[in-house]
Amino acid sequence: MASWTLTACGDDNDDGGDSGGKTKLSVFSWWTGGGEEAGLKAMVADFEKKNAKIKFVNDAIAGGAGDKAKAVLASRLQAKQPPDTFQGHAGAELLDYVKAKQIEDITFLYEQEGWKEVFPETLLPLLTMDNKIYSVPVNIHRANVLWHNSQVLDEAGVSAPPKTLDEFLDALDKVKSKGKIGLSIGEEWTQQHLLETVLLGKLGADGYSALFKKGGDWGGSDVTAALEVWKELLGFTNSDAASLTWQDATKLLSDGQAGFNVMGDWADSYLSGDLKRKPETDYGWAAAPDTDGTYQFLSDSFTLPVGAKHRDAAIAWLKECGSKSGQDAFNPKKGSIPARNDADPALYGPYLKWALEEWKKDKIVGSLSHGAVASLAWTTEIGTALGLFLQSKNVGKFQDALGEAAEKHAV
Repeated sequence: MASWTLTACGDDNDDGGDSGGKTKLSVFSWWTGGGEEAGLKAMVADFEKKNAKIKFVNDAIAGGAGDKAKAVLASRLQAKQPPDTFQGHAGAELLDYVKAKQIEDITFLYEQEGWKEVFPETLLPLLTMDNKIYSVPVNIHRANVLWHNSQVLDEAGVSAPPKTLDEFLDALDKVKSKGKIGLSIGEEWTQQHLLETVLLGKLGADGYSALFKKGGDWGGSDVTAALEVWKELLGFTNSDAASLTWQDATKLLSDGQAGFNVMGDWADSYLSGDLKRKPETDYGWAAAPDTDGTYQFLSDSFTLPVGAKHRDAAIAWLKECGSKSGQDAFNPKKGSIPARNDADPALYGPYLKWALEEWKKDKIVGSLSHGAVASLAWTTEIGTALGLFLQSKNVGKFQDALGEAAEKHAV
């Protein structure tokens, strides 16, 4: 049975004391509820079976897509009081920590554990800088998923999930005509999440990916068209979005108050696990409109901070994160597929079986909102511009601000 201790941030986590002589391992994440917490607990149970002399300390911060946790983490790293290991999205988000020399090169673990042979070739470059690898991915999530309430769609006369953005707008109008919320949505980051799927739908995989490279054309007419569609979609959402979490927005769909929701595939775990809804009966899914054939991915990973107080224990945790048993314990409950390519499909439910097959065949692009394509500083600036747009609804000013942010941060 895994010990489960939630500490206040900055707890010194000394050895001994009430831990019975065990080494305390401070693990920092934003996994505090629903399938993410259940998945973490399952992986911790597997970890403690293998590491009887280590006591897991859950040093988690709730809120958003990790926004609150990242702010707290930044303060701790700046003060040179890092946790023993912390969660970070694979991709450009890690660059900030690397440049600040706040995380260690852990290439040696990949060599010891043989991970280069079991992690996808598409994923390894996102963990690598100057031929050094800086984190261990525990999963793969898909961002561009359109969820629907089957009964609400039936009542609105929508026979199938819309494949295109035009079909989506038409379907939303039909749902709204029945007195329902067309598209449930939550706080600001969920609205940015919606935006990245619309950008992908309008620009295609190559055009979307080009936006996050040096010289990306944020001022183009295709970006303008995407922003206009996104603005139109927001017109079909619930008026209390700013006060809702992603779980609240997903529950609106679950309860039959809304027809659609665009959210990452962690929503599957919440719907089927926490809310006890039956997949393929009560709710269904499809690629977000105009994005079929493209997998907009993100990956949660763990790092080895410079100055970690319990470095050996942190390395043991990283080995757990990269292990087959750890990933197969974690992912079925988290609502994600393993980062490793040797998963046991029998452990996974209907949605995740579908995701495993899609990952193998789809074109892969990175998520904006979840760290894969833009640095933390760039993502923060996009979020600021988005917040101003939500007040003004001025697409032109928003597009200009996006272009200015890209000129400043793209590499």
